[in-house]
Amino acid sequence: MSRLMIDASTPLCLLQDAGRFGVRHLGVTQGGGLDWCSMSWANWLLGNDLDAPVVEVTLGGFALVAEADCVLALAGADLGAQVDGQPLSPWRSFRLHKGQRLQLTQPVLGARAYLAAPGGFAAPKVLGSCSTVVREALGGVDGLGRALAQGDSLSCQGSSLMLLRELPARQRPDFSDSRPLDLVLGAQIGQFSGQSSFDAFNCAWTLDSRADRMGIRLLGTPLEYQGKPMISEGIPLGAVQVPPDGQPIVLLNDRQTIGGYPRLGALTPLALARLAQCLPGAQVRLRPVVQDVAHREQVGYLQRFRNS
Repeated sequence: MSRLMIDASTPLCLLQDAGRFGVRHLGVTQGGGLDWCSMSWANWLLGNDLDAPVVEVTLGGFALVAEADCVLALAGADLGAQVDGQPLSPWRSFRLHKGQRLQLTQPVLGARAYLAAPGGFAAPKVLGSCSTVVREALGGVDGLGRALAQGDSLSCQGSSLMLLRELPARQRPDFSDSRPLDLVLGAQIGQFSGQSSFDAFNCAWTLDSRADRMGIRLLGTPLEYQGKPMISEGIPLGAVQVPPDGQPIVLLNDRQTIGGYPRLGALTPLALARLAQCLPGAQVRLRPVVQDVAHREQVGYLQRFRNS
């Protein structure tokens, strides 16, 4: 078993896997990696299960030191990674020798990087997952929902005797992609004013700095809901709620389980992965799609992991 000592961290550096499922009726949210595509590729580079526990590093400020020789993999955002001061680009596995220091500094392209270890990082499972949800005090290295902190240690159970891999450029997500984010229309879409229905999909939205793993606020032309007040109902991942101020909120992995604001619909999983790599101040557009189209694209993307 290899051990890694955390030398620097921030409240935005968290242990994550695919998340908790089957517990929302208890009021427990799912958690999990925000950019599930990059998380899965990080695990793929090491031959892990795609949902094995990884470290999600948001915006940098993270460093660790190897206490024994090991193999790790890095995917997702370019956060200026370095090994003993030498640049390390993402989308590859690499060796970290005893005493070497891996550091992720600050965003170069994208917002979130994912660090994987052979077999996944060891952590207790709480309600079927080790994903960290700080608000609910669940998951993480000790099961109590703490963010990773200086002095913590991480253990990986897999072998370090493996060939190194690199994800081909054609398979890597393009974080500079400016295509609109696909949104499956929701039940209340017909109860917004005609002008708001037009504006929602024909105007740019700016990502507010008021964002966390619960949700991201979109700033733009206020949308007007004309329907009756709603009774709270279940909230799916990617739901785009519109509160009374008319500024939409995209709900993410650590969202509440029910809500009573009207919804435009829900972003597709692939759109959410792209959104997770956008920095505050970035502009995005929304594009309506039907569920069948979103499902086909999702299935097609998952085939990449099997065919690579």
